[in-house]
Amino acid sequence: MTVTNKNIDQVIKILRREMKGLPDPSVTLVGKRWKSPFLVLVSCILSLRTKDETTLPASERLFKLAATPRAVLKLTAPAIEKEIYPVGFYKTKAANILGICRDITGRFGGKVPDDIDTLMTMKGVGRKTANLVLTEGFGIPAMCVDTHVHRISNRFGYVDTKAPDETEFALRKKLPKKHWMNYNCLLVTWGQNICRPISPLCSQCGIKKYCRRKGVTTSR
Repeated sequence: MTVTNKNIDQVIKILRREMKGLPDPSVTLVGKRWKSPFLVLVSCILSLRTKDETTLPASERLFKLAATPRAVLKLTAPAIEKEIYPVGFYKTKAANILGICRDITGRFGGKVPDDIDTLMTMKGVGRKTANLVLTEGFGIPAMCVDTHVHRISNRFGYVDTKAPDETEFALRKKLPKKHWMNYNCLLVTWGQNICRPISPLCSQCGIKKYCRRKGVTTSR
C-alpha cells in the first residue's frame, strides 16, 4: 500500500494522535514560546546541521543576551559564538546572524520579511529556513522540507523525488493546503522518534499499513 490523496487525511490524523507526548522540534518550540518571527529565524539558522538537543539551549542562551535585531547588533561575533557554541558551523552562523540583523534593521525597517523570496535575499537563508519562518514565525502556510520530510514523504510513497527542493514543489502541488502548516513538524518529530533513517521502528508505526516502505531494507 502507499500514501495517496485518498488516505492522506487519515495518515495525518494518525500521526497527530501518535505524536502526543513526543517533543516538538526546537524551532516549533521557539515559535510557540516566543511568538517572534525574528527569534524563529535565528533559531532556524542555529538549527542547520545541528541536533535539536543542541539547538534549543543555544537559542535560549542567545535570546537571554539579545532578543531583537538591534540588541544583537550590539554584540560582537565572538560574543555570539560563545553563546551558540557547540552548534555546527557556529562561527559562520554568528557572522550570518549579524548580517541578517543588519539587513532587518537597514533594509526592512526592523521587521522580518514575510515572503520567501525576500527572506532568501539574506545570507544564510535558504528555502527550508524561509518556509519554516513563514509557518512557525508568521503562521503562514508554507512547505518546509528538511531531510526528514524529504525522506519520509518518499518512504511512504506520497512523492517520488530525488532532492528536498524537488520534494517541496511536489508537495506544493499535491498535499492539501490545510496540512501545510503542520506537515513539517509532524514528519520531523516522526522521523526523529519512529521513522528513523536507518532501521526505522516499523513495529511501532501507526501508519505502517499505508506505508510503501520504499528503500527500507532493515527495520525493527
